[in-house]
Amino acid sequence: MGKILMKGNEAIGEAAIRAGCLNYFAYPITPQSEVAEYLAKRMPEVGGVFLQGESEVAVGYMLFGAAGAGERVFTTSSSPGISLMSEAISYIAAAQLPVVFVNIMRGGPGLGGILPSQGDYFQATKGGGHGDYRLLVLAPASVQETAEMVMMAFPLAEKYRNPVMILGDGLIGQMMEPVEFPDHLRTAPSDKSSWATSGMATRGSGRRNLVKSLFLDPDALNNQNLLLKSKYDRMRCEEVRYEAYNLDGDYQVLIVSYGTMSRVCRTAVDNLKAQGMEVGLLRPQTLFPFPLEAVRTAAGRPSCKSVISIEMSMGQMVEDVERAVCGIRPVHWYGKCGGDVPTPEEVMEAVRDLMADGR
Repeated sequence: MGKILMKGNEAIGEAAIRAGCLNYFAYPITPQSEVAEYLAKRMPEVGGVFLQGESEVAVGYMLFGAAGAGERVFTTSSSPGISLMSEAISYIAAAQLPVVFVNIMRGGPGLGGILPSQGDYFQATKGGGHGDYRLLVLAPASVQETAEMVMMAFPLAEKYRNPVMILGDGLIGQMMEPVEFPDHLRTAPSDKSSWATSGMATRGSGRRNLVKSLFLDPDALNNQNLLLKSKYDRMRCEEVRYEAYNLDGDYQVLIVSYGTMSRVCRTAVDNLKAQGMEVGLLRPQTLFPFPLEAVRTAAGRPSCKSVISIEMSMGQMVEDVERAVCGIRPVHWYGKCGGDVPTPEEVMEAVRDLMADGR
């Protein structure tokens, strides 16, 4: 099948089906409600299930139950909806269950607004719920990449038996672009017999599989957290993804930006290059694990004088950029939050100011 012109939210739903996920539980919230609308029609056509919960809290525990039984399952929501699922996400991570979450971010905090934002970076990468846990977080910049990351997310969740989050913004959900669903990303579910609560008779086993997150003995709980940490360390070694743009030349400023904001920055880089100014761009495709070494290496180039994190937030990813750069270059931030997306011209002005100040 060739490319199809699809809205991002519709592509998310179709990508999940193509990935072999036939269980979708969700509650509507702008700007991602079209995923539920699309799957309400498509899931019955492919023998799947769409169940709308009475709230996002209920959805979180539907996901917990279905994943515990070994089913491929996912949900989509937006900012405050993810907040309501955060308790369940912590339980799911602690119980080592594979679930895919998609957050199409809106403005905040509080009710905020329905326009695009990147204000949930902390929530996704630092743990929105309680306890020591991590999500593997993927950040697409186009409808095509969103579809591919959704398809990739299910085997990744099963590989680590851990929740995976696709973190997009309202633009990703609402824009229409040509998209295709690569056959090589269609995968069969991994063997679940060693952990899923699918019944001893079903598994032909005399051993019970117990899914739990309660460890009353302090040594047992500490060992459980060390086990989880070993998975997160493995993610840091095996799953770092990023895109480098114009990093071969002698750039004076390094931009770090993700998601659709990075597309604006890419245009700004091209425009500045046409005016004789060299600027590099590094786009994290995984927010956890963050590409620390790649950012540090790019910032350490002799020609690079400063680094700027450009975000649709009040400055969240900039903290990881600072951690990566580790003081070898000045790190700055530029962004907006509220739905007004910075323009290429505004990005160019912010970069020119850095160059003029010699910072």
